[in-house]
Amino acid sequence: MRFSRQVLLLQIGVVVLVVGLGVALVSVLLRSTLNDQYGRRALAIAKSVAADPVVVANAAAKVPGGPLEDRVLAVTKVNDALFVVITDDQGIRLAHPTTSLIGQRVSTSPELALAGQDEVSAVQNGTLGLSVRSKTPIWQGQRVVGEVSVGFEVGDPTGDFNRLLVVTLLFAGGALLLGAGASALLNRRLRRVTHGLEPHELTELLYEREAVLHGIGEGVLAVDEAHRVSVRNDEAERLLGTELPIGAAMAELELSPRVHKAVAEGRPVDNLLAVAGNRVLVINSRAVRLDDRPIGTVLTFRDRTDLDTLTRELDGIRSLSDGLRAQRHEFANRLHTLYGLLQLGHHTEAVEYLQTLTDSPSAHPSELGDAVADPYLQALLVAKTEQAQEKGLTLKLADDTWVPTTVTDPIAANTVIGNLVDNALHAARMGPRRPATVEIGLLTDGTTLHVSVVDSGPGVPADLRRTLFDEGVSTKIAPGHGLGLALARQAARAHGGDVWLADAGEGETGALFVAKLPGMLTEDG
Repeated sequence: MRFSRQVLLLQIGVVVLVVGLGVALVSVLLRSTLNDQYGRRALAIAKSVAADPVVVANAAAKVPGGPLEDRVLAVTKVNDALFVVITDDQGIRLAHPTTSLIGQRVSTSPELALAGQDEVSAVQNGTLGLSVRSKTPIWQGQRVVGEVSVGFEVGDPTGDFNRLLVVTLLFAGGALLLGAGASALLNRRLRRVTHGLEPHELTELLYEREAVLHGIGEGVLAVDEAHRVSVRNDEAERLLGTELPIGAAMAELELSPRVHKAVAEGRPVDNLLAVAGNRVLVINSRAVRLDDRPIGTVLTFRDRTDLDTLTRELDGIRSLSDGLRAQRHEFANRLHTLYGLLQLGHHTEAVEYLQTLTDSPSAHPSELGDAVADPYLQALLVAKTEQAQEKGLTLKLADDTWVPTTVTDPIAANTVIGNLVDNALHAARMGPRRPATVEIGLLTDGTTLHVSVVDSGPGVPADLRRTLFDEGVSTKIAPGHGLGLALARQAARAHGGDVWLADAGEGETGALFVAKLPGMLTEDG
């Protein structure tokens, strides 16, 4: 039997039990109340008869029949009672509806009434059958001279009880139908809410969901229609670098703007890059619908930090190899020229040619070593210089550049400097000034590396200055940009530093970016 049907039968059984107990309780109370009411009615009649002076006088004189009998018959008829009996102080009948019983002792005990007390609602069996009767003493002054007993047939309160019980049963039947109907509606609602699944199926789904959520290597975050967190796994909290309480509003969480945008738009998103803390994440988003009704959005996160780091390292190595390859060709051409001059016997020209090569101001790795001792920075600067030359740009070091020690985190340093230089080269190439130049300054302050990059481009528009470091914000027209400055600032802040846009001052310069990288250099030993 399905669980929903079991619940329905259980609810109906509970309703039947409650209604049955209620009817039984009402029946007991109703019968007791009716007996009490008839008993009090009988007592009131008995007291009125006992207060009659004629009754008092004849009871005291112990005169049977006569006026007492007339009183008994009249009261019995008027009140539709079963009997009205008058006795003397010994319990001998002085008046009775059955004349032949006058002069005999009553069949039920009169002691309580003859003792001066009222007896109410006693169901007793007398000569006229089972009845509800009450008894009261007849007082003459301070002396009890007899008693009056008034009774009603037990069938009288029983008839009233049966009529009231029928009404009660009708109400009970209505309550039972209402309860059964409500149980059926609740059962239907339960099936709709659980989509017809049984409890064991819901349990299996819960186990499967927990196994899937916490067993995969991706972060999973689900939000409902109100953009509140409904499901998330530990990997999502780890990748996003923040807690994701169930029921929390997405707007209140410190997440990447791209995550907020993906949730707000509710459209499918594939392989969107976003920065979260010191990680680069790949986001995929899908809107979830059930029966053509939107119920929320599910986002998955993959960590691309290691891959992105390797990609940047590979780009740096490729740029360096391209620069060295170009220099190798240039060096080979110079050697061939020198070899030709010597073969032809032009020794004087060969010496002058060597002197010209020695005095050449072009930047080479050996010459960068005078100002920059770190090999990683040397390689980066040589690679960027070759890139600049290929694009018709000039990349030069500031005159006050001085880095006599090595860097402690080459990847972070190359991330900050490389992204700043790439943006500067692009701005200089797109700017109107010629020659297009980029100047980079590197300065040591203890173990802190200060970086400044200034270009000859048009500068940063005023409307982008406040959001320039947000991911997705870029001055480039082509899509896929907007992560360079965010990654540079992220790498700098991971070391307790920062990257910011400074005031370049008056002149022909464009944008000036400054970076402070504490602890990036080894101590001068």
